[in-house]
Amino acid sequence: MSRSHFRTAVALLAGAVLAATAACSAGSTAQGSGTQGTQGPGANAALTIGLTAEPANLDFTKTDGAAIPEALLVNVYEGLVKIDQDTGKIVPALAESWTVSPDGLTYDFTLRQGVTFSNGQPFTASDVKFSIERVKSADWTVSLKSGMSVVSSVTAVSPTQARVVLSQPSNNWLFRMTTRIGAMFSPSGIADLANKPVGTGPYEVTAFRHGDALELTARANYWGTKPAIGKVTLRYFKDATAATNALLTKGIDVIGTVQAPESLAQFTSDKRFQVIEGTTNGEVVLAMNNTPTAPTGDVRVRQAIAMAIDHKALLDTAWAGRGALIDSMVPPTDPWYEPLPDVTPYNPDAARKLLAEAGKPALKLRFRIANLPYAVASAQVVQSQLKAVGIDAQIEPMEFPAQWLQQVFKNADYDLSIVSHVEPRDISTFGDPSYYWRYDNKQVAALLAQADSGPADQQVATMRQVARTIAQDAAADWLFLLPNLIVATTDVKGLPKNRIGEALDLTTLSRA
Repeated sequence: MSRSHFRTAVALLAGAVLAATAACSAGSTAQGSGTQGTQGPGANAALTIGLTAEPANLDFTKTDGAAIPEALLVNVYEGLVKIDQDTGKIVPALAESWTVSPDGLTYDFTLRQGVTFSNGQPFTASDVKFSIERVKSADWTVSLKSGMSVVSSVTAVSPTQARVVLSQPSNNWLFRMTTRIGAMFSPSGIADLANKPVGTGPYEVTAFRHGDALELTARANYWGTKPAIGKVTLRYFKDATAATNALLTKGIDVIGTVQAPESLAQFTSDKRFQVIEGTTNGEVVLAMNNTPTAPTGDVRVRQAIAMAIDHKALLDTAWAGRGALIDSMVPPTDPWYEPLPDVTPYNPDAARKLLAEAGKPALKLRFRIANLPYAVASAQVVQSQLKAVGIDAQIEPMEFPAQWLQQVFKNADYDLSIVSHVEPRDISTFGDPSYYWRYDNKQVAALLAQADSGPADQQVATMRQVARTIAQDAAADWLFLLPNLIVATTDVKGLPKNRIGEALDLTTLSRA
């Protein structure tokens, strides 16, 4: 029986990629007093949004996870370029234009004039040089920094002209500049990034109360179009019921990431609220430790695990059938997406045979998951289905982000895990043997390099080969693609139907 495939409506072109959802927690900054659940015209308008995964701190240069860029990218930090969420194209941001040399190695950016950081410092080409070189230095420690490794040199040609030279042609580099590694920093604004971020964006952080909320206030001297909402409070809820109650009692105006899909029915028939359902590129992954000495180091064990899971039943049970089924680390919004239902179809009998061939008909595994609603709900279904083929998966919820990031992500101290991966085009992680799934396949690494530096017209075919190879190796198992589920009061306008990016873009929001 093949996996059943269905899709949520995707209003973006196939090239529109980025990511959004998982996150982090801690720290406090400037004092602030947010006004929750209030509204008003222009800069006086306020909005409170309920989210789930809280930032551990505000420094995404040293802290993995998507909660920090979710709040700060686009809103506080900007890059030279960004992704147009309607067309999927790379469009100008802090760079008003750019040219690329015929050999694909040299990028010349013309910067906007009159741009300042929130600390008052002007933004110039020197900041571009500083920001890109800093990603390549030891000051950046997150895994995504590898996207800047292709850069050979950066030159400030003039205050408004920056030149970047690559060591080899790259089909991916400019796209990577739309992500967090492309964020622009001021040398005078990096002293305390964990608590006091300094960017060129339309908002600045005015308060961060660990365990409660992050407040963003619109900047009076922002270079671009001023946002319609003057103050946005992001409130973090570990419990889905608490978020629902907060919306019903006017404590918040928006549930930005619904963590209890079954709760939507009470809002769809209530004229006070609007329900938005779209798509994301957040792959909910059943990670398997590929270390050769691990219980899941045998490809037959990993294939058995993938074939023991009825993914359609899992989605229906764990997430009320909302979302989409995928067969590899490629969401439908990536240009190289293709269904692969033939690779590891649901087949418990075949799973048992594979386990017997591997000499592990009765297997006990440590199932260390992020303590987030989608992960907990999914793990319970996976546990039950694996038990049916003789695998005892012992669930161990871990505090997210700190404990999970340390034990699972950094130390790879796990057999199975579940977390949503929202970083853009993150299939590239399977080319890095040090990444937490410890997958080491030289053919895949070579194909990824070829897809990046080879002819652009061959990139899609090469990336599809990568996707099929990791699916055949059962390097992980892809449970489903998270939907974009939002509930808000009807006066909130500009909410995104789809979230194909790391950032929760607040600049599109307004109130009637």
